[in-house]
Amino acid sequence: MDELRWIGRFMARWWWLMLLPVVVVAALTLPGVLRGEATSGGFATSFRYTAAQTASNLPNRDGDFQDVWLASEYLVNALTEWVKSSSFRAELATVLGDTGALDSLNIASDRTRSIGLVQMSHRDADTLARLADAAVQVLRERAPAYFPHLGDGAAQVTLLDVPTIAPNPPSLPNRFEPFIRLALGALLGMVLAALAELSDRSIRYPDELERQGLVVLARIPKA
Repeated sequence: MDELRWIGRFMARWWWLMLLPVVVVAALTLPGVLRGEATSGGFATSFRYTAAQTASNLPNRDGDFQDVWLASEYLVNALTEWVKSSSFRAELATVLGDTGALDSLNIASDRTRSIGLVQMSHRDADTLARLADAAVQVLRERAPAYFPHLGDGAAQVTLLDVPTIAPNPPSLPNRFEPFIRLALGALLGMVLAALAELSDRSIRYPDELERQGLVVLARIPKA
């Protein structure tokens, strides 16, 4: 019973100090929640493509195109690995003229036989759209600088999908970030109130005097 009484008095005395950090955190967090920033998972896009040497670099065929298809598969394999490299990111920055656009870019690639796949994600939808266009341009125009077996001709890259920008689902920590911030604010408020209670030497209740061995003879009621 005494513990419950002490907790009630503690809450009544320092409620404003416990609430203050929560109000500050809510004021800083709420605008981002209303704009959707706190629950944003960024944006993603992907496209599939085929690749081959340009027609001018292909030998004359008499109906047997097996080696042409095999060469296309090898080229897609090479491009898939190139997309993951730092040199490909450097080419993207050159095309865009903006290295800062690559700060939050995640890029991955895969392949299935003669079909290549590029997957990209970024926090900004407009920047991601520019990066996707730049990636297609780099694949088409800059491959000979890294693969000498293409000769003087660029890679003939044909898209199978039009890159479409779609929002990513937010991650679990990102989704609960506002509530985590409020919980930390409440915890900070409890710590501040506890420190204030420990440093307070004032007497407010008769039983506090009695616990110190003093006898209460009379009380003056509040006006």
